[in-house]
Amino acid sequence: MKAPRSVVVEADGGSRGNPGPAAYGAVLKDADTGEVIAEDGTTIGVASNNVAEYTGLIAGLRLAADLAPEAEIEVRMDSKLVVEQMSGNWKIKHPDMKPLALEANRLAPFGTTYTWVPREQNKHADRLANEALDGKRNGVTVITRDIVRGDDVPPTEADATAAGESADEPSWIAWRRQVQTTLVLVRHGVTDHTRERRFSGGLQSTNPGLSDEGREQIRTTADWLALLGERIDAVVASPVRRASESGEILAERLGVPIEEEPGFAEMEFGTWDGLTFDEVAATQRPALEKWLGSLEERPGGGESLLMVQERVLAALERLLARHAGRTVVVASHVTPIKVVAAEALQVPLTVQFRMELRPASVTVVTFFTPPAGESLPGDAQRYASLRQFNMLAPGVDLFDESTRW
Repeated sequence: MKAPRSVVVEADGGSRGNPGPAAYGAVLKDADTGEVIAEDGTTIGVASNNVAEYTGLIAGLRLAADLAPEAEIEVRMDSKLVVEQMSGNWKIKHPDMKPLALEANRLAPFGTTYTWVPREQNKHADRLANEALDGKRNGVTVITRDIVRGDDVPPTEADATAAGESADEPSWIAWRRQVQTTLVLVRHGVTDHTRERRFSGGLQSTNPGLSDEGREQIRTTADWLALLGERIDAVVASPVRRASESGEILAERLGVPIEEEPGFAEMEFGTWDGLTFDEVAATQRPALEKWLGSLEERPGGGESLLMVQERVLAALERLLARHAGRTVVVASHVTPIKVVAAEALQVPLTVQFRMELRPASVTVVTFFTPPAGESLPGDAQRYASLRQFNMLAPGVDLFDESTRW
């Protein structure tokens, strides 16, 4: 059959005991014909209802990625929680849900929509989950085989016209083949300077290490990220001590190699390094006020924001090339993470003065880029999605999810 232009993912999950023995069901259908392409009903051990529902969503999105990679996706679920959280309308408060939502976001192509349906309209997925719990099935069943994919057979002129596109620019094919590279940016844990609100720069600084509290913070974040398992390719760490130590904890817990990237080091604060904000204000208030909101001022003779931006974006390009299509954890600092966030959202760099990133917080950015040798229509050569989490204050998302072309 010809590859579908749009598919429906129906997903559900359940736990007998909540938590208790749990399983999920996922169905992939051709949106135009209603034909079932594949089914998945699988047990997941002991889990809660919400974990089972999210796992069902992930399973459905994987079916779509494997069997209909160019298709637009509508997800239908009877879980109001999952639908509203994935739509960006509700905060993700429970720590167990955050890595699952991260994985679902990574799998969902740009433009994926989420629709709540009554339980009666989700019986197929519910039946698969219960069959798995009853031991009647386990795993994926492909119903429709021999799908001819859009990248193997380009759409005809009639196909393109029907989709509202010109025949010589079938952009939907290019968009659906985007390479997704996810950066899980982790700010280092606290140091003595962090608690005292002192300026702490990069390699030219006094370079304090993590405190005991800071190490515990990173271990907590590492335990949370460990749920992503084999999806993580590596840990990339700034060579500055507090970030390097954070990277070592993360890499050990995640069981992946660690790489050093100087481009993700913190801004250099020159003579301000080691001083508190109030101490600088007491002796150099005009210089401090001139720096706040400026892209070109160099605090204490250190680095300007433009200088930091140049090296951070160069490091970003190296990372995206080296780990294309994978998920990478980056142990870094406030300023470099804000630079990446501003690049992802295409907002002015001065926004960094209005952002707050807490110790050991997680900023997830997925970059979507064309495959090698391909280009996209117009100037939309890359777009990104971003979400920020603070594991030390569950339920506090410092950014709402944002997406830009």
